[in-house]
Amino acid sequence: MKKTNIRQVVLDTETTGMNLSPPYYIGHRIIEIGMIEIINRNITKNYFHEYINPQQIISKEAFNIHGISNKFLSKKPIFAKIVYNFLNYIKGSELIIHNAQFDINFLNYELSLLKNNLPKIENICTITDTLKIARNIFPGKRNSLNSLCSRFNIDKSKRNLHGALLDAKLLAYVFLSMTTKQNKFKLKLFKKKNNIININNLKNILKKKKNPLIIIKASNKELKLHNLKLNLIKKKCGFVLWK
Repeated sequence: MKKTNIRQVVLDTETTGMNLSPPYYIGHRIIEIGMIEIINRNITKNYFHEYINPQQIISKEAFNIHGISNKFLSKKPIFAKIVYNFLNYIKGSELIIHNAQFDINFLNYELSLLKNNLPKIENICTITDTLKIARNIFPGKRNSLNSLCSRFNIDKSKRNLHGALLDAKLLAYVFLSMTTKQNKFKLKLFKKKNNIININNLKNILKKKKNPLIIIKASNKELKLHNLKLNLIKKKCGFVLWK
């Protein structure tokens, strides 16, 4: 039977800002889209990344989060120029997004502004919200991307500012960590006091000892002394559990 490739796309966006109450996207635009491809639970090198000229001013609050300026975006393409490449990249895939409704609403708003009768994102993709997954696994805990990276020991040292492609890559590792089922138990390290010994080195050491284990039996003298001790215990206590 031919194996079917399971294609998932991890998506993140950055925007000019957002309103304080829903719908957050009204009056704001997308300025960056980053996507990472996963096929059969393997991250591929086929990623998608675009900066977009929003043709409007980026809010100070948003700039403080992502550090992307209007000057930087002034010569980047507008959304209409990249929309078909974007739609072709995600078509038929499972979109993996953290707090998915936020990004989906922004993307659908951008599509509606083009007035080309383009389909909504949810009509061409299935959508998985990693925030919902995280809340099911870690109820009552902080489940931001930073918190999840720390929880799964994922290196986030380069995340000084938010960035769509970097955040999509971090989320890809978080998603794989949250959805991995343990197939077998493996010991990684053997700890003794303050020393840490690699378990593989320990196995190699044991393999080198080819001689069979020596079994040393008690002598007749030792057995007699052992029985005398048990009889003494029985005399004092009235019974012996292991005789």
